[in-house]
Amino acid sequence: MNSNRIERIVIVGGGTAGWMAAAALSRFLAHGNTRIRLVESEEIGTIGVGEATIPPIRTFNALLGIDEADFLRATRGTYKLGIEFVDWGQPGQRYFHPFGRYGRDIAGIDFHQLYLRERQRRPLPQIESFCVSAVAARAGRFGRPQSDPVHPEHDFNYAYHFDASLYAAYLRKYAEHLGVQRIEGKVEEVVLDPQSGFVQALQLTGERRVEGELFIDCSGFRGLLIEQALASGYENWQHWLPCDRAVAVPSASAGLPEPYTRSTARLAGWQWRIPLQHRIGNGLVYASPFMQAAEAERTLMDNLPAQALAPPRHLNFVTGRRKLAWNRNVVALGLSAGFIEPLESTSIHLIQLGIAKLLALFPDRRFEPLERDEYNRAMQTAFEAVRDFVILHYKLSARSDSAFWSYCGNMSVPESLERKLALFRGRGRNLRCEGELFGLTSWVAVMLGQGVWPEDYDPSADALDEGKVGALIDHVQGSINQTVLTFPGHLDFLQRSGGAATK
Repeated sequence: MNSNRIERIVIVGGGTAGWMAAAALSRFLAHGNTRIRLVESEEIGTIGVGEATIPPIRTFNALLGIDEADFLRATRGTYKLGIEFVDWGQPGQRYFHPFGRYGRDIAGIDFHQLYLRERQRRPLPQIESFCVSAVAARAGRFGRPQSDPVHPEHDFNYAYHFDASLYAAYLRKYAEHLGVQRIEGKVEEVVLDPQSGFVQALQLTGERRVEGELFIDCSGFRGLLIEQALASGYENWQHWLPCDRAVAVPSASAGLPEPYTRSTARLAGWQWRIPLQHRIGNGLVYASPFMQAAEAERTLMDNLPAQALAPPRHLNFVTGRRKLAWNRNVVALGLSAGFIEPLESTSIHLIQLGIAKLLALFPDRRFEPLERDEYNRAMQTAFEAVRDFVILHYKLSARSDSAFWSYCGNMSVPESLERKLALFRGRGRNLRCEGELFGLTSWVAVMLGQGVWPEDYDPSADALDEGKVGALIDHVQGSINQTVLTFPGHLDFLQRSGGAATK
């Protein structure tokens, strides 16, 4: 047995990040050899940055052995098939970013290339008409993916909406059952080793001391360990993503819960709408140089789907990432590691990814620099890839009805995104790079949805018979429509599958 193995892990901060880390570490590392303690203070509270997720959350829950129906009941969750974007290209325009794939590829040629070729020959509906997830979402229906690759539902995918505070409570119960010890208390001092500079212990109120070998910083934007104690540095991305404020408020339900998130562009940002079983989550993300807090609150409150259930809550943030997500013996997760606004529901995924990378590169007490550096490289790549995809939405908008949108349309973007845009504008191509979260369907959805039509299509598509391609496109659309008609309504599915809360 490794005599240098880590035996004491301390997690600072609860919330979604802290309890996700506690649940995963207790599931895969404890086994009686590792003591895991989580320190949090009810005085400080937590920030629920996201109630909407993307499909990898299903993998995380499955690895923990979580039953989907039980999880949905406990978190008042609903299913999510994608995101509807309203008024992003121009006021009055809508498009859908679905989970899953468009149509079917032929002979290695992507379906959207066939769509682009056929569209030159005859009018076609929006490309979302060729994706099961998008068509089902528009119809308010839901069904299960199928394993048969010839079935339209094979390329169907989904995620969840849920109450983030209830999810944290759910994972807390899970983690404590596996032996995680929760310590209520406020950190008064972070004690560093005078020689190595590593974190040695946390001094809590009441003269309590919590020692550890590995510390996980889930303390939120302030980065109690990673920044305040270790000065890891922060890379600011506000010049590309100028939104730096949010105001959030829950409202009563307004009819049946849709199986998708809605993002509506406003004059200086955008508004989210996330339907849960018991309420709707609403918020406005905006740029303070272009909109004052009072105006942002008024905009949100004037556009609620139903009566507000609580006073509006204001949040400040700086989009960017920690320069070192792993520094010495501290690993930052969640807001401590960085923040990208929740336009594409990536906050919880970046927590999940950080946990997965930590488990893959888990250290011993020697804390090898190679493992640390590889973790930091992987997290930097992941954050930058998400950053580019979120910037894309702002850059592509053709709106010019406010100073905010004029700024976004005229701003320079990272060179990595410029390459992506140039490739797509030429022949509709998109090459997925290492560490990229969003694949071809996602890029095609936003590009076409916001009016970027390639000058041409991939010439390899001309190798296929025109009549057969046209017939295939019609068959795909008809098959998807027929399949979706067999799906029950979203709420009906929740009730039938046992995921609906009883009260």
